[in-house]
Parts: sequence; C-alpha cells; structure tokens
Amino acid sequence: MTQVRLSDSILNQVDKPARYIGGELNSYKKEITENMIRFAFCFPDIYEVGMSHLGMQILYHFFNKRQDVYCERVFAPWKDMEALMRVNSIPLFSLETHTPLKEFDFLGFTLQYEMSYTNILNMLELAGIPLYSHERHEDGPLIIAGGPCAYNPEPLAPFIDIFYIGEGEVSYDLLFDKYQLWKASGGSKKDFLAQLLEVEGLYIPAFYEESYNTDGTLKAKTPLHPLAKERIRKVIVKNMDDVFYPEKQVVPWIQAVHDRVTLEMFRGCIRGCRFCQAGMIYRPVRQKSKPILMKHAKNLLQSTGYEEISLASLSTSDYQDLESFSEELMDLCSSELVNISLPSLRVDAFSVDLMKRVQEVRKSSLTFAPEAGSQRLRDVINKNITEEEILNGCKLAFEGGWNRVKLYFMLGLPGENTSDVKAIAELAEKIVGIYYQIEKEKRQGAIQLVVSTSCFVPKPFTPFQWASQDSVESFMEKHNLLKNTITRRQIKYNHHDAQTSILEAVIARGDRRVAKLIERAFRNGCTFDSWGEHFNYVKWQQAANETGIDFSFYANRERSYDELLPWDHIDIGVSKKFLINENEKSKESITTPHCKEKCSGCGISKFEEGVCNEN
Repeated sequence: MTQVRLSDSILNQVDKPARYIGGELNSYKKEITENMIRFAFCFPDIYEVGMSHLGMQILYHFFNKRQDVYCERVFAPWKDMEALMRVNSIPLFSLETHTPLKEFDFLGFTLQYEMSYTNILNMLELAGIPLYSHERHEDGPLIIAGGPCAYNPEPLAPFIDIFYIGEGEVSYDLLFDKYQLWKASGGSKKDFLAQLLEVEGLYIPAFYEESYNTDGTLKAKTPLHPLAKERIRKVIVKNMDDVFYPEKQVVPWIQAVHDRVTLEMFRGCIRGCRFCQAGMIYRPVRQKSKPILMKHAKNLLQSTGYEEISLASLSTSDYQDLESFSEELMDLCSSELVNISLPSLRVDAFSVDLMKRVQEVRKSSLTFAPEAGSQRLRDVINKNITEEEILNGCKLAFEGGWNRVKLYFMLGLPGENTSDVKAIAELAEKIVGIYYQIEKEKRQGAIQLVVSTSCFVPKPFTPFQWASQDSVESFMEKHNLLKNTITRRQIKYNHHDAQTSILEAVIARGDRRVAKLIERAFRNGCTFDSWGEHFNYVKWQQAANETGIDFSFYANRERSYDELLPWDHIDIGVSKKFLINENEKSKESITTPHCKEKCSGCGISKFEEGVCNEN
C-alpha cells in the first residue's frame, strides 16, 4: 500500500490543515488484509461541509462494521491545498490511511447538490483517474454514486460506473458479497457490472444508450444487455427500528457546519409540497419508535461529548410521538447540559410551544418556511398553511420572548404573478405589525425579521417537473420588486443567486448530453460552484457555447406530459399519473390533504411500508 506523506511545510501553507490529517475521535483504523475491500467515501465539498452530512456518518460506520470492508473518507481539497498538490504531484488521498484513491476498489460519491458536479471531476483528476468510465483500466477503482441527485443519473452517466438508487443500508452488503466472489473468479470489470444488473436499486449506465428526436427531446433509452431492466426501482429500508444506526459519530478536528450530534427521527414526508423533490423520492414515511430514538441519543452523546443534539427529518413536527419524545429528550439533555437544535418547523401553536420549552435559556431565531406570500400561491404549491396560522404562530413566538424570525420563500413558482411577489412583503410587514401589538414589557427589544428568497428550480419526480423556469432577468426583476416593496427598516431581505439556480435546473433536468457541459465547465476552471465567491457564470456560458448546450432548452422550456424524460427509467414508487394530477390541481389552486389525513393514491403504497401500511 502506498502512503501519501504530507510534510509540515505543506500543511503550514494551507488554511485549516486539520482538514487533511485524519485520526479523529471515532474514526476507524483497521489492519488491511489481502482480501479486504477498500472503499473511499468521497464527499465533493470541503471537510467542514462533508463532516456535517448525516448520510456519510451512517454509511461510514455501516460499511466498517464488516470485517472485509475498510471505508475511508475523502473530501475535496480547498483551493490552497489543491494548488500545492498539483505543484508537488501529490495525488488525492484518503484521510484514514493517506492512500491514493487509485489504489481503492470503489470510490463512492454522494450526490447532494448539482452544483458540486465539477468538484467530482476535479477529484477524479487529482487522483489521476480518467474522467470517463470507458477510458478507465481494469485495475482502477469502480466509481459509484448515490444520494438524492442520483435519481436523475444521466448528466453524470458517462463518468460513473454504478448508480445506487435508494437507501444505502439495503443493497450494499449484496454488492460487496458479489464483488468478493467476482474478485476470486478473476473476471473482467464488465463481467462484474453485468452481475450487478440483477441487484435491486443499481443502475449501470454503460448497459443503456440514449437516442434523440430531431427537436432535441429524448426519443428512447435502450437497454444493451439482456439483464438490463427497463426501469430501476429504488430500494428502501422496511423497518426503521431495525435498521443500522451508528452508536458514534466521527468528531471533526475543526468546527463543522453543523457541529453536533444528529438524530434521525424518520424518513419521508406526509405533506406533499409540489415543488419538493425530497418529499417525493423519500416516500413512504417510516418512523423510529421513541425508545429507539432515546437509545441512539444516549449512545451518541456519550460517545462524542457534543453539547448539542439536532433532530433530523423532513418535517419534524409530524413525528407521531413528538410531544412525549421531546419531553423525554429534554429531560435527558437537561441532565447532561446539552442543547437541542430543532429544524424549521410548521407555524403552529405546538411548534412554538416546543421551541419555547427547548430554548428556555438561550433563544435563537425562529425559522418558518411559508414558501409563498399569498394564500392562492400557497394553495398552488400545496403548502397547506393559512395566513392566519402564520400570523398566530408568530404572535405566540413573540409572546414567548422571541424577537428574531427568519422566513423562507421561493420566487418564480408556477402560476406566480406580481401580486404574489408583493404579498411576501405584505406578509412580512403584517408580522412586524403583530410584534408591536404585543405589550411593551413582553417584547425583547426591536424585532429582527429576515426574509430570504430562493429561486424556484423544477426538479425531477415532482408535480412541477414539467414546468418552465424563470429567466435570470425575470428573477432579478422580482428580486428588485420585492426589495422595493419592503418598506420597514426592521425587515432585512436576502435572495439566492439567479444564475446559479438556472444552472441547477439545467443539470437537474439534464440528459447525457449535459455531461459535455459539466466537463467543459470543469476544464474552463469551474469548481466549488456552490460557493458564491467561486461561481463563474461567464465560464459556464462559455462551456455552453463550446458544447452546443442551450440553457433555455433544459431550464426554461415547459415539457408536455407525453415527452420522455431523462429520468423516466427510474422508479421511485410515486406514479407519473399522480404527479400529473397534482400538476393539474395546482393550476386550479386545489390542495391535496396530507398522507395521514387521507391517502391521495400516489402509488408508494406498493412498498407496503410506513404510513401507507398504517392507514
């Protein structure tokens, strides 16, 4: 085994050298044997971001519980370190053993955000590994990718050998077993990939090809192997109480973005917001029981020494036993002097009361996500909350001692008009007005209200997957309109970059041709595109001109229901018929009740798990 040795002179030249040394509390140090599978878990962003990711913590410990697998971590080096690595011919390496990535059996990339894709190519190049799968040799590692963005695998298909569709705890053991058998048999990589065609949840892009119509739309996706399935069905964990969950987390040397214990409460969401990809691809809702959650909380706090615990799920307020669980967790955390961090909650009396009890001593800001300013548009997107509930929730928060509130909205939603944009400012000003209706002695100083808007990005597997996206110019007009409509000095307005959102839509809804755009942008020097100070729209436009990729074709064009979409071969369980019905209902501002209120027949019940089974 080769080992990369970083001299003190190199580490002394970079910001935060602890990003590159490894050896943290609860990381693994294994004796490497001849038949051990070497797996590099690659996070295409810097150490502080990747160490905050719950999925990495789960799979890192899940893989390492096998005696024949050694999973090590790899993060994208920051600009200063990358420059030194290139000058000194240092290949990208793992943290645990400082092994060059070329020597691993698998490189596993998690796809969390489309704007990290150029980092993936950069990491492969830094490792000395050819970018395209057809150019790689028999003795090099296999490249596997999973995560939410893998549900449209096509923009990265030419670079990736295996896409994992679904939850990692389900099929990886079978994949590793097959790899051990294949390695012993001495076959080719193509033989191994062909064997994986039988494994549920795995998509091998080399065994499929795309063809296109004269108008540029997708004509067909054709399997090239008799075992290649027409549709790849995602895999899900059936019982959340029985599924593996780590008793410890790796504790980083330096402060991570989310520097605390993370407790996963459940997977899925009952709400059905029409813009939300996570709410569709993670269905059905499957909860962990209170005793299991308490056991995990005690284990993690004891093994890490963290002074804060965060509750993780798409909609924490919907946990079935939230009241009794939160009481028990607060008792534990109070005795251990541990803070509880809650994510964005629904604007209702119980959520505010829960926040009040959790933050009795130190009140941080409250975060709510109405998503749209007008009731009509909230009905369009199926955000089942009224203005009265929003104002009443804020009133309860103010009476409880809060004076800092963050509100999240989206601009460019389907069906949006000028009055909807202005309604965001009007709602914010009503909230400020509510604060000053509270008795003066109950107020905690001046109110601080932050209004943040992101740009709507139509994502695969949502009812809005066929929708057009606003242009950069339209987004900027709406930003300026909202900024000028907000008149109160107590309201601060932030907005997301429109150009980044356009590219996010291009990649999110892209086909295999978009891979050329990603590679060319990378060759033009684009990396860390999710970091505002490093994003360069001009270089992406240059890449588009050089590859013949039209941004408007992927981002701004409305699709018809009969168009074949690049991700139609992926089966998430939610039917296309349901998504079409939801899109049509949105045009009439008709809402759909949540899953526990009434089954909407989305199709996910075929998994016979979770809330579908309960109902």
